[in-house]
Amino acid sequence: MKIGVLTGGGDCPGLNPVIRAIVRVSLKLGHEVLGFRGGWRGLLENDSMPLGREEVSGILHRGGTILRTSRTNPYKVENGEQRLLENLEKNGIDALIPIGGEDTLGVAVKLSQAGVKLVGVPKTIDNDLMGTDFTFGFDTAVNIAMEAIDRLHTTAESHDRVLVVEVMGRHAGWITWYAGIAGGGDVILVPEHPFNVEDVCARIKRRHQNGKDFSIVVVSEGAKVATEGEYDEDGSYVLSSMKKDAFGHVMLGGVAKVLAEEIEDRLGFETRHTVLGHIQRGGSPTAFDRVLGTRYGVHAAELVHEGKFGRMVSLQGNRIVDIDINDISGAIKELDPDLYKVAEYFAD
Repeated sequence: MKIGVLTGGGDCPGLNPVIRAIVRVSLKLGHEVLGFRGGWRGLLENDSMPLGREEVSGILHRGGTILRTSRTNPYKVENGEQRLLENLEKNGIDALIPIGGEDTLGVAVKLSQAGVKLVGVPKTIDNDLMGTDFTFGFDTAVNIAMEAIDRLHTTAESHDRVLVVEVMGRHAGWITWYAGIAGGGDVILVPEHPFNVEDVCARIKRRHQNGKDFSIVVVSEGAKVATEGEYDEDGSYVLSSMKKDAFGHVMLGGVAKVLAEEIEDRLGFETRHTVLGHIQRGGSPTAFDRVLGTRYGVHAAELVHEGKFGRMVSLQGNRIVDIDINDISGAIKELDPDLYKVAEYFAD
């Protein structure tokens, strides 16, 4: 059997361990593996590379993806689906393993419905993909954000400043909550709970009244404000740009700057902002993400070998299982409300 592999969407620590595991297991089971460069773009353009033991040797600890990636949406390209199907046939691909998040696997769902034999592997640092408890890359991103918050604590305390830290999280606040709790954030703001600027300022003011001359605010890039007048009651994103990617998502960013300016204007406290951005995606994966990625890759290769297609590998508890890939469509896994309540105890 000849197996195709691609990585789509944003890069993510742990992708290379997945690729390595798929190749090593597939070769041992007697199969051939072909990688498509640049996600769906590589399959559209028929840009591929053979994947053998030599190609995946020494990549376990490396961040990013040796197959490269892109946010290409083949369904926004003329005859996109037909081109994908033709190139799969040209290369003699019997089964495909796409590795990606909501958008990449959304394309996979459509291809599965079109008859392509495939097994999906969930990937996103945001941990907001339905059907799995955790995605690889999330643990690495949380640790990077936590370390940054640790470092910001010392400079905030030294200068009696308020520091606003913006972390990734478009629709869900998993990274923000975990990093904020682990890093001792004083105010944690997530997309699931639109915030009121006056309430944020009141919390910071109470800290100062209680003898704390500095504060750390941790906010998701997709956090929403719910202030009467300028914003809708249901909340709206704080945006620095209205640009959109190939899947129609607005490119977020700017909430930390806006919030820092509001805090300084309203309270008079010296306030600075820091945007961690793509730092959270880079570097070597943690031990947890290396192991999780490896387990995902092994199970995906086994499913292909067994002819169990239309599935997605999943972590449930401590077990790697698989679910119907159609079950992940159209929903975001939001932060557990009970977890958010924990942050409220440390708000002042």
